[in-house]
Amino acid sequence: MRGKLAVVVMAALLVFYLVLVGVRAVLFIQSGEPVGIAIGLALLILPLIGFWALAREVAFGIRSERLVRELDELGGLPAADLPVRPSGRPYRDAADEQFPAAQAAVEAEPENWHAWLRLGLAYDASGDRKRARGAIRTAISLERAPK
Repeated sequence: MRGKLAVVVMAALLVFYLVLVGVRAVLFIQSGEPVGIAIGLALLILPLIGFWALAREVAFGIRSERLVRELDELGGLPAADLPVRPSGRPYRDAADEQFPAAQAAVEAEPENWHAWLRLGLAYDASGDRKRARGAIRTAISLERAPK
């Protein structure tokens, strides 16, 4: 719950910042000066990119959390018996030992979103966030695909 609250606070702060930048952009454009208009247009593009990125990340979080919840209800989540550091993150060596099984499951059933989600969780436990997000995005795509 604490993580969700942090996301809401950060998203609200980002929206506030982007609105302020947008207001400044409009003021620059209204100046009528060519340089002011150019700066204003550039400043308008930044909030649009920011809103797009924020929406994309929030949607990813909601969808991935839903899939994890659904997989947990099916009893398909990997065992959470890894030894962890005081921070709560698993030790990488222990996480790496479970990775080959998750990878083999994806290779055996490449169209199974359960396998891809478990692979993403294994990547995350091993500390490879980029590949974890990629595998989880694949799981989301496969789950949303028409059957």
